Amino acid sequence: MREEKQPPPPPPPKSVTTTSTSSKPNSLLSRLIDLDTTWSLHIHTICHPFPRSILKALELCGDGRFWFPIPIALFFSSSLSLKSNHLQSILIGLLIGSLFDLILIGLIKFLIRRPRPFYNKGMHLTVAVDHWSFPSGHSSRVWFISYFLYLSSASIPAALIQLGYSGNQWIGSDDGKIVKIFVSIVCLWSAATSISRVLLGRHFVLDVIAGACLGVLEALLVFNFCKV
Repeated sequence: MREEKQPPPPPPPKSVTTTSTSSKPNSLLSRLIDLDTTWSLHIHTICHPFPRSILKALELCGDGRFWFPIPIALFFSSSLSLKSNHLQSILIGLLIGSLFDLILIGLIKFLIRRPRPFYNKGMHLTVAVDHWSFPSGHSSRVWFISYFLYLSSASIPAALIQLGYSGNQWIGSDDGKIVKIFVSIVCLWSAATSISRVLLGRHFVLDVIAGACLGVLEALLVFNFCKV
């Protein structure tokens, strides 16, 4: 008698647990990115009537090409650097932190490679890494500056006194009212600059939040390293 061929055994069922576990993180990340994209566009749209000239001014003030020459010029100014070792420490910290921020942000952008919003217009890119959006370099830079100055606020009055401003009763006082006002203004500038990145369409909301967190972390590291 002729033997009937048996059909091949069915393939083993896929592990439901493995599939759901591996897809869950990707699904959460995709949902987070979609939510971030939607809200960023919504914020950009409803704030569109906001004067673009003000947003562009904030963009320029937070640009690295604007900030790098300032501490360098002050540091190499003999009339200032030789008079105050406290000012030297603060300027060295700003220089080291700015360079560290430039390298770190560039590396993360190169690794993540998140495209900028499609509605980003009127931006003149200077280097290839600026094509990428995550994280915001402006946000990290301005928050590094503001938080580093906040951490260094105890040394600022001493630096001003060494520079010959001890005659002012506010500077010479224990509470350092002028220093507190100055640091508060810088923090407000940092917040406004960060918000302007979303309003201009340069970045998504998460880009700005991540940049601000990195800036604060950089300030902590540089402050402890330089012992200002």
